[in-house]
Amino acid sequence: MTLTEVAKPTVPPGNLEQVTDAQLSQYAELIYRRTGIRVPPQKKTLLSNRLRRRLQATGIRSFGAYYKHLSGLRPGDPEWDAFLQEITTHETYLFRDEGQWRWFREVYLPQCAADARSGKRQRSLRIWSAACSTGDEVFTAACCIAACLPSYQQWSIRILGTDVGIGAVEQARRGVFGERAMRLVPDAYEKRYFVKAKDAELWQARSVLTEMVSFRQHNLLDPLRERPFDLVFLKNVLIYFAPASKQQVMDNVHPAIRPGGLLVAGPAEGIADLVKDYVRWQPWLYQRPQK
Repeated sequence: MTLTEVAKPTVPPGNLEQVTDAQLSQYAELIYRRTGIRVPPQKKTLLSNRLRRRLQATGIRSFGAYYKHLSGLRPGDPEWDAFLQEITTHETYLFRDEGQWRWFREVYLPQCAADARSGKRQRSLRIWSAACSTGDEVFTAACCIAACLPSYQQWSIRILGTDVGIGAVEQARRGVFGERAMRLVPDAYEKRYFVKAKDAELWQARSVLTEMVSFRQHNLLDPLRERPFDLVFLKNVLIYFAPASKQQVMDNVHPAIRPGGLLVAGPAEGIADLVKDYVRWQPWLYQRPQK
């Protein structure tokens, strides 16, 4: 989930100005208060461009009037979700960060299988992909499990994907990906676990994957009311959070990892100071203490 520059859209007359510094501060405070995401002053042009889209869509004629409208909406309102979709970009693809997925396939899943054979664990695997965007990470995990976990059909497998944007969640539920998102998927996985649409450059995940996964909207600033997970992916999201909200997110994520469970972070996430009691196996891999 990132803020990136986009081409300037067509706008209605009267809305060619940029957000003022005062308005930027108002919008930034609203976004931070509800999502924990920082919008720095350098993003004024970006925010102006993206707000124009919502002015055009809603017919509201000024940035000030739109702010008053937004600030009166509750999280979950369709217009609030549309606004979130505009200010956050879900640039992701399957098998992003190949080194991590190599570890998942060649180290983590074989260890899970060995522990199950020796009676050290049940044949159960629970994974949470936090800030899952359009589901690419979730379906990558499902591909790896189907390909590399022996007799996975005999396991109880749950892969949960959550994101603050309902639009991203709805897209993830469809399990449909374009050529760009599929570009790193191994050929064998592509043929085995996806079906290409006849009339478009789109790929649909097969039921062998969709049966493992579920998605729902969730704000990382709120606790996740779930039984703890064996593995949590928290990648490429906290770099956009202010220190206080980053701490709040980690306070919420900690109880979601079972004792001895693992946290996979983005290499630039900057969480080392927030998980000092965890064992650090890799720059991006942390283990929650057993006690």
